[in-house]
Amino acid sequence: MKKIFTLALVALTAATLSAAPKKLLVVSTTTGFRHASIPTLEKMLSQLAKDSGEFTVDLVEQPSGHAPTGFPAKLKNDASPEEAKAFAEAEAKWTDSLKASLKKLSPENLKNYDGVVFVSTTGYQPLPLPDAAGFFEWLKSGHAFIGLHAASDIHGWPEYTEMIGGEFAHHGAQTNVICLNQDATHPATAMLGNSFSISLEEIYQFKGYDPAKVHDLLIMDKHPEHQEQSGHFAVSWCKDYGAGKVFYTSLGHREDVIDADPNLKNRKNSVAIAKAYQAHVLGGIEWALGLKK
Repeated sequence: MKKIFTLALVALTAATLSAAPKKLLVVSTTTGFRHASIPTLEKMLSQLAKDSGEFTVDLVEQPSGHAPTGFPAKLKNDASPEEAKAFAEAEAKWTDSLKASLKKLSPENLKNYDGVVFVSTTGYQPLPLPDAAGFFEWLKSGHAFIGLHAASDIHGWPEYTEMIGGEFAHHGAQTNVICLNQDATHPATAMLGNSFSISLEEIYQFKGYDPAKVHDLLIMDKHPEHQEQSGHFAVSWCKDYGAGKVFYTSLGHREDVIDADPNLKNRKNSVAIAKAYQAHVLGGIEWALGLKK
């Protein structure tokens, strides 16, 4: 009896350990345009973590005092030597504070996490990670990358574009969207039926995107800005990256696409659309973390 009890206890302990929540590092630093919906996306991810119990989130946020659209000023063409010196000092201070914030993405600290989420992390140049090569190797070794909306809007960083699967090129005016489901069995799209209709959203066009190198999840067969033009227009996808998994969705610009609060002001998208978006993101996270096949 004692042996049976011991074996049962070992099995219960193993089951408990295997069910321990995964750990995600949620990054929302920007050196380019800063989306107003970033806090809403962070709130959504924290709520999904709490409700599912499948993962936890730690935040890497913009350093305090940083301007909404990156470095707050541009040096005038006719700037005096004194003005140029002051600008250089301010820019260096700004960059140093951003580097300090991103220290959490060092290879040593990433050992504590199972994946990262880039939340509209725009940049006109590569983010100043403490060890960019180490970051990509960490992902390739079997970890998860989840990119939301403007996570593709980072430029001058070929390794990053290769990893995520495409680079933001431009967008037109917000429009109604009919996204066609390309995989009704994937955890990120299984709940959406044959299509996912959104009343109003900002839709991206990409460069460096190759449908042969990703697994498309949602696409449009009509150009978002020129409805009379048919074609293949990516919305969300997933891909392998070495032994790691990448999930990216370009949706998530508007707060009423993200937030299911029925009392949200100026709502153009229904609560049902927001709940479907949240399920889409949760499924992508679960797949990238290996929680669902």
